[in-house]
Amino acid sequence: MQEISQEILTGFQQMTLLEAIAVFFGVLSVLCSRQNSVWVYPTGLISTGIYTYMLAQQHFKLYAEAALNAYYFIMSVYGWYYWMKKDTTQHVTSITRVNKKELITAIAIAVLGWGIIYLLLRNFSNSDVPAIDAFVSATACSGMWLLAKRKIENWIFLNISNFVAVPLLFHKHLALTATLTIFLFIVAVTGYFHWLKLYRAQLNETRS
Repeated sequence: MQEISQEILTGFQQMTLLEAIAVFFGVLSVLCSRQNSVWVYPTGLISTGIYTYMLAQQHFKLYAEAALNAYYFIMSVYGWYYWMKKDTTQHVTSITRVNKKELITAIAIAVLGWGIIYLLLRNFSNSDVPAIDAFVSATACSGMWLLAKRKIENWIFLNISNFVAVPLLFHKHLALTATLTIFLFIVAVTGYFHWLKLYRAQLNETRS
């Protein structure tokens, strides 16, 4: 317990202004996501842009996490467009549940992504945590793809990633980011049920 406390203290002592800004906009982004607000994307672009640069630095060596944030950045641009796109009835894209094909695709992204990223990290980088780094990134990639498509199940994949990411981030002395990830985990749990409520309300509105 004492070692864990020391690890957390060390992480906060090594916190930079850049990390603090990234965390601040990360918090705003996840709160907007929970509320089903399109502002999840502009705030997310700032946070992920900073993390892409920061995590690729030599002293962190979280290359998959850096690449993941670059992917987040790209998917945020796509998601921003997709969420604002009008359908034939001039309504913005609604919350939906995954169908069988989409679920298989999401799982495939996570499993195949884990294997591919792990092999790349192990053979072409000096990463000291290739398996965990790869797993966190692959499951988050899958979740972000579902978020961009406004699927309720995005929260499940993102929380699997968040759960594994917390000890990894503390290990790398990114205590503030690890604390943010714990917060993301909690918000994602409530976000899942909030989106489910919105989805059911949409169905009732359609039927009436």
